[in-house]
Amino acid sequence: MKLMKIEKGNLSKLMEHLKKDNFRVIGVTPDGKRFSEKFDETLNFMQSDTPPTSISFKEHFFLKTEALFYYKNNNGAIDLKEPVIDERKTVVIGARPCDTASLPILSKVFNWDYADDFFNRRVENSIIIGMKCNYQDDYCFCNEVGLSQNSEKGSDIFLIPDGDAFIAKTITDKGNKFIEEFAIFFEEYTGNPPAENKNGHDEKKFDYESVKKWLDNNFEHKFWDEAGETCLSCGQCAFVCPTCHCFDIVDEQCGTCAGVRAKNWDACQFSLFTKHASGHNPRDSREKRYRQRISHKFKYYNDKFSEILCTGCGRCSRGCPVSTDILELLEEIDQIAHSTTN
Repeated sequence: MKLMKIEKGNLSKLMEHLKKDNFRVIGVTPDGKRFSEKFDETLNFMQSDTPPTSISFKEHFFLKTEALFYYKNNNGAIDLKEPVIDERKTVVIGARPCDTASLPILSKVFNWDYADDFFNRRVENSIIIGMKCNYQDDYCFCNEVGLSQNSEKGSDIFLIPDGDAFIAKTITDKGNKFIEEFAIFFEEYTGNPPAENKNGHDEKKFDYESVKKWLDNNFEHKFWDEAGETCLSCGQCAFVCPTCHCFDIVDEQCGTCAGVRAKNWDACQFSLFTKHASGHNPRDSREKRYRQRISHKFKYYNDKFSEILCTGCGRCSRGCPVSTDILELLEEIDQIAHSTTN
């Protein structure tokens, strides 16, 4: 671990230098809504007390739609063509802990029984520059899922605001090498070491272990009859989430004799997500689909990978058109669990 310091003006210059050096530089857009290569070059978004973006940076590593291969019928012979992967190095700057933690979580499923080369190469070619968060609202619950506003999980370099500068803490070997390569923009940090990481709030809004234990034993509980009854099955929650990763693979025809096999984002809240070719649908109601969403995030993924499939960012609740609040549901489960054990 190294502690360096970088002035905000030098940070802007570093980002400009990287773009000229053919890096993909991804930051927060001027409206604060998403991560993009067309980010706010003034770096005004580098404020730790502003709300997180409406959409996570997931879309830059797990693409919304991605060609797996192209095919063409050439007089009866099928010609296949591999897609060209963008091999440029990527720097993501200013991501909050609830975003940076998503890549290690997603990497578990994308390297389960098959290693997703597209995803892995993007991650390997990236430098994630995370930033301490000082924002808290009624939808945030990073502490309850094992993270905090100071969590360094998933970051290669972690920035801590220090007046008109940032303390830059290297977390990984990639982070060390990055700072060594661009040392001209950094200076040695001579102040006191930053305080040890602490959770952003002392009182937990719910006890995860209690929720997990309840989910283990209450698949048919009456709670599920109402949990998702107002859900519109729009998929907003899955698409803004840093860790949702459902996808479909389809062959899309391009003209009369050519096409592409593509991987597209999907969501377990869609009514067709589990519909069989026979017409049977084991999740034929919104309540069953919402049970799946909660159970996948807080039980099934943990059972399989020892990870919670949630970073507590609150995006799904902030953007829900019918105000479904996942935190309220988890608090209710926690209350039910404690009431049955007391």
